Amino acid sequence: MSNRDRIYLSSPHMGGLEQQYIAEAFETNWIAPLGKNVDAFESEMASYLGCGGAVALSSGTAAIHLSLILLGVEKDDIVFCSSLTFVASANPILYQGAVPVFIDSEPDSWNMSPEALERAFKTYAEKGKKPKAVVIVNLYGQSADYDRLRKICDYYEVPIVEDAAESLGATYGNQMSGTLGKFGVLSFNGNKIITTSGGGMLVSDDLEALSRARHYATQAREKAIHYQHEDVGFNYRLSNVLAGIGRGQLRVLDERIQQKREIFEKYSYELSGINGIQFMPEKGSGKSTRWLTTMIIDPEIIGTSVSDLIGYLGKDDIESRPVWKPLHLQPLFKDAVYFAHESGMDISKILFERGVCLPSGTNMSVDEQSFVINQMKAFFDEL
Repeated sequence: MSNRDRIYLSSPHMGGLEQQYIAEAFETNWIAPLGKNVDAFESEMASYLGCGGAVALSSGTAAIHLSLILLGVEKDDIVFCSSLTFVASANPILYQGAVPVFIDSEPDSWNMSPEALERAFKTYAEKGKKPKAVVIVNLYGQSADYDRLRKICDYYEVPIVEDAAESLGATYGNQMSGTLGKFGVLSFNGNKIITTSGGGMLVSDDLEALSRARHYATQAREKAIHYQHEDVGFNYRLSNVLAGIGRGQLRVLDERIQQKREIFEKYSYELSGINGIQFMPEKGSGKSTRWLTTMIIDPEIIGTSVSDLIGYLGKDDIESRPVWKPLHLQPLFKDAVYFAHESGMDISKILFERGVCLPSGTNMSVDEQSFVINQMKAFFDEL
């Protein structure tokens, strides 16, 4: 093992202003859920994204769950969902007793394949069924192809839940990621581009729906002097202290995006010349944050595997990981229906087998990234 400090995939990076908002929460004794920081964080995020409003929550998973409730998803309903994603994108479907149907990625963006989505809609339409919602994930900082995906969903009159947990600050055309569906979902987990330690947000232009989300997220307590409850509620609100962290983090978001993109550019410049390596493409329809720098290795050309590279880097305390294991390959969803990009071409599976995420933290020094790059070059030189 190396004597140097471990180089992480994407660790929290404070900007300096967080303490100011946390101190204010302590000084005013608003350390319990709700308070000035929560209200301000919601309004500041809505202003940044250019959307109608936002609800600060305990996690991005909670935001997905509430969006499905607001869309009336119930037991045995069908919900289409990206397959190449973290399990949190689909777990809320199970919370509602609904049935997830997984959609493959496209090679151009690694995000949901419009071809596979359209085939899924046609297949279920022939059965006299259609999904209640489509959960579209923006992978590794890049928005999906919403022009094509929205056209399909609009034709079948099915709303989109945009899982923008990994893409805060990205754009698609002239819109911000998170504002491209009926509901947008943000995550402030510790590894995200900005963090509140743990937390998330539901955003939308539908202010009435967001009001109901606040109601459900605070145990569905009715306006009465006593504790009155008419709906099932959840303890999903973000605390005022953590919202203060979020306010400070939001101030440096654009700086973090620029840093993430510079990290990607350095990796790409130094390593793209190696035959058999290809970095995640960026579609011309938008700007990715490059939350994580990811690449694929062609084993037939290079003669090695992702696991070998990960193991090699790990010996020097460099953290790297495979890309998400597709949900249709997870034991939890072994019986789920899956629509591939095209016949005989399972893009999500290929990306999982060949893809690797590289250290991309904005608090990684230039020397640390150079060390990672040199170790990768040494690995490939030894083949």
